[in-house]
Amino acid sequence: MTDTKNTSLKLHFIAIGGKVMHNLALAMSDKWHKVTGSDDEIYEPSLSRLDAAGILPSKMGWDTNNITEDLDYVILGMHAKADNPEILKAQELGLKIMSFPEFVYEQSKGKKRIVIAGSHGKTTTSAMIAHALQSCDKDFDYVVGAQLPGFDRMVKLTDAPIIIIEGDEYLSSAIDRRPKMLLYKATTAVITGIAWDHINVFPTYEGYVDQFRLFLKDLPAEGKVFYYEEDSSLKKLINEKNTEAKCIPYTEVELNAERSVTLGTSTYEMQLIGSHNYQNMKAAQRVCNDLGLSGKQFFRAMSTFVGAEKRLEFIKNKKDRAVIIDYAHAPSKVEATVKAVKMHWPHRTLIAALELHTFSSLNKEFIPHYRHAFDPADIAIIYYSPHTLKMKGMPDLSYEWLYSQIVHPKLKIFTEKSELVNYLSGINYKNTNLLMMSSGTFDGFNLSKDGVKI
Repeated sequence: MTDTKNTSLKLHFIAIGGKVMHNLALAMSDKWHKVTGSDDEIYEPSLSRLDAAGILPSKMGWDTNNITEDLDYVILGMHAKADNPEILKAQELGLKIMSFPEFVYEQSKGKKRIVIAGSHGKTTTSAMIAHALQSCDKDFDYVVGAQLPGFDRMVKLTDAPIIIIEGDEYLSSAIDRRPKMLLYKATTAVITGIAWDHINVFPTYEGYVDQFRLFLKDLPAEGKVFYYEEDSSLKKLINEKNTEAKCIPYTEVELNAERSVTLGTSTYEMQLIGSHNYQNMKAAQRVCNDLGLSGKQFFRAMSTFVGAEKRLEFIKNKKDRAVIIDYAHAPSKVEATVKAVKMHWPHRTLIAALELHTFSSLNKEFIPHYRHAFDPADIAIIYYSPHTLKMKGMPDLSYEWLYSQIVHPKLKIFTEKSELVNYLSGINYKNTNLLMMSSGTFDGFNLSKDGVKI
C-alpha cells in the first residue's frame, strides 16, 4: 500500500457523495493520495466533510474534463449509471475502473479480511466487532455501511493487519454486476442468515441464494465461516459442503433475566433489545475470540455498546413512551424488529410504521412477503410515495390491493407526508411506542420540525 506523498496515487471518485464513497475518498485523502470527485447531488454530512478535507467538487454534475490519462484509478459508486459520461470517457482512455469494493480489496490485499455477510444484521455485527476491538486497543481497519458510535468515519484504511468489512449482496456498480461481498475476497466470514431480498436484481429466491453459494465457494481452505445455525436456508447451504473453509456454527448469547451476561464472578449488563441482536452479538463474539479477545474482554465491551445509526436507535425515550427508528426494510428485518420492540415492552401499545422505499418493497410480486410482518404490533402503518414509484419507473399501488396483502386488523396506509403527520399528531402516546422503519426518510419526516409531540 502507498502512504507517502512521494508514491501517492491519483484517484477520481464518480458519485463521491455516497455514504461509503465519501468516507473512502476521505480515507484516501488522509493517506496523501490526490483525490478528486464528481456527483450530481451531494447532501449532508457528505458535503461538509468533503469540503473540510478540500476535496468537494467545485460544481455539481458530470464533466468529462475530470477524466485524464494520468489517473491511476477511477472509482465508481452505485449512484453512477452505466452511461455516465465520465465512465464512458474513462473506458475510452482505457483507465483502471473499479467499483468501491474492488478498490477496497486492492488496498487491503495483505490484511486479514473479515467480511460480515447475510441478509440482515451485517451493520450491527460489524459495529459490535469494531467496538470490541477498539475497546481493547486493537489495531484494525474497517468499512461499514452506517455511522458507528465512537468512530468518526465509516471507512478506515491504514497499515493495520486486520480489516472488518460489511459485505452486502447488492451489485458493486452499474458496470460490475457482481455482489459486493464477493469482491472483498474474505479470509474469514460471517453469514448471519438468508432471507430473499433485492428482487430487482435477483428475481428468484434460488438466484439470490446462489450469491451466498459463490461467497462460500470463494473462501480459502485455511479460512473460517461463522454461520447462524438456526437459519434453515443457511444451514441447508452449509450442508452442501461446497467450501473448503472451516464452518463454525453459532446461535445466540444467553442472557440472565436482567439482560446481563455472567462470566465467573463478573456480570455485564447489556444495552440492546431483541433476540436478533443477541444472535449478532454471538457472531461478533466468535470473530473476536478468533482474533484473540477473551470472553471477559468482549462482554465488557458489549456492556457499553448502544448500536449503530438507525439500528433500533432511540429518537426519544421517556418513562412510558419511546420513538425508535430502524433501517429495517426487508420482510424478515421488519418482522424481527417489530417483534423485538413488542417483546421488550409487552404492555405498551406499539405503532409500527414501514416506508416502502426500495425496489423490492415496492414490487407487487414481493409485497406479499410482508403479510405477517406486523403481527405483534397494535397498529400497523404502511407509507409509500407515488413520486418514488414514478422515479423508479414502477406501477402505482392501490390502497385496496395493499389492504388485501398485509394481514393486520388495524392497518393504516398513507401516501402523503402531511397525512402521516396529521395521523401521528392525533395520537395519545401515553404508554405507547412509535417504531419507524425505512431505508429512506418518510419523505423527510421529522418529529420536531413537523410538530408531532410525543
